[in-house]
Amino acid sequence: MQLLEGQTAIVTGAGTGMGRAIAALLAADGASVALVGRRREPLEEVAGEIRAQGGTAVVLPADITKGDDVKGLVEAVRRELGPVDLLVNNAGSASIVLNVRWISEEEWAQVLDVNLTAVYLLSQAVLPDMLSRKRGTIITVSSLAAVNPNLLGGAAYGAAKAAAKNFMTYLHNTFRNEGLRAAAILPGETATPILDNRARPPQDSEREAMVQPEDVARAVELVATLPARSVITELSIAPTFQRDTSGDLEISRWMGAPEDERP
Repeated sequence: MQLLEGQTAIVTGAGTGMGRAIAALLAADGASVALVGRRREPLEEVAGEIRAQGGTAVVLPADITKGDDVKGLVEAVRRELGPVDLLVNNAGSASIVLNVRWISEEEWAQVLDVNLTAVYLLSQAVLPDMLSRKRGTIITVSSLAAVNPNLLGGAAYGAAKAAAKNFMTYLHNTFRNEGLRAAAILPGETATPILDNRARPPQDSEREAMVQPEDVARAVELVATLPARSVITELSIAPTFQRDTSGDLEISRWMGAPEDERP
């Protein structure tokens, strides 16, 4: 019997990177997976790959920062796949301007919306299914930037990921005796498309030594497939080899700075 057979999972940010790898692995473990993201085309590609392997996947594009979209999304999952057993909050967004001196209020809010508000909205929306049946797992992909924030991820990203990690602890402390498992996965530098938005995008040779999307997927799988009696509340996964990021940090410091402030 597959470890997640008969379970329904939602994976956000499922079109690329970590979300794509997580969705494929959960489907291979027997879960019926709702693929969520902003763009339909990459989600359809993932769904096609899952179905070719004999898995079950539905494509549900949505703006997960909007409450009405999230409610409609969860209702659609219930109709097409059944009550939600597993939610993986994977969707993430980082700012272009990384120094808190220069980041705009609009860009700050956008990063918090995707990395924190969406986590709250989705978690709130699936709680009725989980609490009514006294079982369910919510896993949020946070970041090591939550505990060691710096200019690589930026001020808004580190703050949002720390808040999301805190929110998982809140859910654990509040609902554990009602059968809910809540966990935070904290990856270090991971070779995903989000790195293309860095002040200096890492070279291919640098990305090869980073955590890979499939590594994070295996961490999510571990949390999701443990017996219901056990929960991993927090799991960090980092590159074995630490690269020199001093040059990247200096470039990042001046992204978005006015010309008369630059060195």
